[in-house]
Amino acid sequence: MGGTEEEDGFVRYGIDDRPPLGRSILLGVQHYLTMVGANIAVPLILAGAMGMPESVVPRFVGTFFVVSGIATLAQTTFGNRYPIVQGAPFSMLAPALAVIGVVTANPPAGVEAWRAALLQLQGAIIVAALAEVAIGYLGLVGRLRKGLSPVVIVPVIVLIGLSLFNAPEITATSQNWWLLGLTLVAIVLFSQYLGARSTLFQLFPVLLGIVVAWALAASLSVLGVFGPGTPGYVDLASVAAADPVHLVYPLQWGVPSVTPAFVIGMLAGVAASIVESIGDYHAVARLSGMGAPSSERMTHGIGMEGLMNVFSGVMGTGGSTSYSENVGAIGLTGVASRYVVQIGAALMILVGFVGYFGRLVATIPSPIIGGLYVAMFAQIVGVGLSNLKYVDLDSSRNVFVVGIALFTGLAVPEYMRSVGGADALQQGLAETFLLGPFLGVDVVANTVFVIGSTGMAVGGLVAFLLDNSIPGTAAERGLTAWEDATEADTEFTSAYDRFVGEDEPTRTD
Repeated sequence: MGGTEEEDGFVRYGIDDRPPLGRSILLGVQHYLTMVGANIAVPLILAGAMGMPESVVPRFVGTFFVVSGIATLAQTTFGNRYPIVQGAPFSMLAPALAVIGVVTANPPAGVEAWRAALLQLQGAIIVAALAEVAIGYLGLVGRLRKGLSPVVIVPVIVLIGLSLFNAPEITATSQNWWLLGLTLVAIVLFSQYLGARSTLFQLFPVLLGIVVAWALAASLSVLGVFGPGTPGYVDLASVAAADPVHLVYPLQWGVPSVTPAFVIGMLAGVAASIVESIGDYHAVARLSGMGAPSSERMTHGIGMEGLMNVFSGVMGTGGSTSYSENVGAIGLTGVASRYVVQIGAALMILVGFVGYFGRLVATIPSPIIGGLYVAMFAQIVGVGLSNLKYVDLDSSRNVFVVGIALFTGLAVPEYMRSVGGADALQQGLAETFLLGPFLGVDVVANTVFVIGSTGMAVGGLVAFLLDNSIPGTAAERGLTAWEDATEADTEFTSAYDRFVGEDEPTRTD
């Protein structure tokens, strides 16, 4: 059995704990705010690529939040039951943009280009997600578990944490570094220096950091210090001008279209999403004071993510996956309550339908989002590295595998960015000696580009291949120690067993 809450003192509320309702609502708001930047960024990127009319964009963004809320409720109730938020995936963004680029370049007659692209995107996600459902519920991920030693999982989690180190919200030369720094300093101050002095600081460091930074930015905007277009500007007038209600419903954009080439490209994005989610599961388990996830829990987690990707396709968004931002929030606050995350999910659904709330949250400036990214994702890097305690670090093979996986996980995506896109990569692969005719095929090139652009997928694959081919004992690789710290399959009770099965569940919630 894994660690307990007493052993892991940073856990203030465990997975099954239910804080008082008022406190839970504030904690749920905090969880929601940590993911809002990314969950707005993905639909805005897609809308811009499609040329979606400005009048449609708020409803498109609102749909993402409704899907995220429902997917989070489904995962926490019927899936792996971890306190893990589901949101719009960056790992599926590359194939999505590829689909949009092809369709908008040659839109079908009689259909708006943006709508035609979105319907093709929906179809690709739905069909590719069915493969994810099969991979999950057939137990294929669980069967790989014996090959997933800490030597493999550490690079994946670390690369998840490093995935946004070069995000524009952090590295843009025009960024408001004073506001970004204030956000980061406030979060660090509340969580690390003042946390022992007050329960308020212990539980709400992220929420307090956002409120302090946003209040200052809003004040400076009202006073005219920050003008429109300036990083840090808070557009309060846009809140009053927002639509009161967004009508969000299945097939709201039309009936999805399916093109095999687009589906195959999206499968690469789904594969990258699965690798990232496996890393997230391990990170959440460690931060929640639990043992590493069992095969049964991973099976239900990935299977549910597949079902929610199908749902997201039906609703007309860009997919759904486990969100690393909220993993970092658990590490900073020690709040791993499933109940709290479910309250945050209900808030996401509300915000998706009510335009005023969504618009208010959207006024959070990019420098504040950048400060959040630094705090959240740095926490994930630390969590990943902490898993090395199971591994023999005097072993040169372990040090080599972890090092080369991290290096390639950073270098290969950077190379893909330098190439200039899937089309440029395809052209280069087509000129490869002997293998050109095979590598230059559209499907192959797109798959290589999507996986190669995803750091955690590259690092995870490299680590998996090396760790399972280079000779090493189970104790050396950390498998022996990790097995002792891994929950048994019987400790996880599926939704079927809890709601339908006649047998008494092994554990109760």
